[in-house]
Amino acid sequence: MRRRYELTDEEWNILEPLLPPARKKQGGRPPKDRRQMLNAVLWVARTGAPWRDLPSTYGRWSSAYSFFWRLQKANISNEILKHVAIEPDWEQVMIDATIVRVHQHGAGAKGGKDRQAIGRSRGGLTTKIHAMVDALGYPLRFELTPGQDHDSVTGYRLLHGLDVCPGEVLADRAYDTNAILELLQSRSITPVIPCKRNRRVKRPLDSETYKERHLVECFFNKVKNYRRLATRYEKTANMFMAFLTLLSIRLWLK
Repeated sequence: MRRRYELTDEEWNILEPLLPPARKKQGGRPPKDRRQMLNAVLWVARTGAPWRDLPSTYGRWSSAYSFFWRLQKANISNEILKHVAIEPDWEQVMIDATIVRVHQHGAGAKGGKDRQAIGRSRGGLTTKIHAMVDALGYPLRFELTPGQDHDSVTGYRLLHGLDVCPGEVLADRAYDTNAILELLQSRSITPVIPCKRNRRVKRPLDSETYKERHLVECFFNKVKNYRRLATRYEKTANMFMAFLTLLSIRLWLK
């Protein structure tokens, strides 16, 4: 019986040809069931449990972990996300950031906190997820930074890296900076961003359109239903990003 967080047949039919083929080494063990290993990763993501607590029905925890680690190392997850995100709705994009607290087991990796996108803010050790979604709420781009980094700095990088110019950009007043506004103006993109209170000249705001910004909040809510993203247990930013990428792929497949 399929558990509610596992891959459906329709999802697996799309993902299977995008995964690297399972090859049996001469004289080695038979290849593992890749669907079972992906379901094992989703179980870990959903429950937030340690890899070693993986139920025996999914096989050896080390096999599932190694499979997921190899996908991340070879950048395969990002390529799959690009493949499934084929028709974004560029009428609008929404951008925002959310804080994720770092568990004590998530600290201490080599390279220091900054390299692992861990910072210290009012809530303690935190990581910040910056995300951009399309007009339907599907994820387009995201980036990890230490928790104390300002939203607008990373937001500028995400917007600057767009290859397609959307019609409108919806964001809260944290993104009301001259750099972002000038970037949008140079690309003929309409900003739907409330003015900061200290701005002398106020811009008009389309309040009805601004209500659509809730879609980026809905994206954060959906991924944080998976406890592995609601709290950061991963020591490395790459593995934490790999979980975020995998769950973004699932959103596109639904």
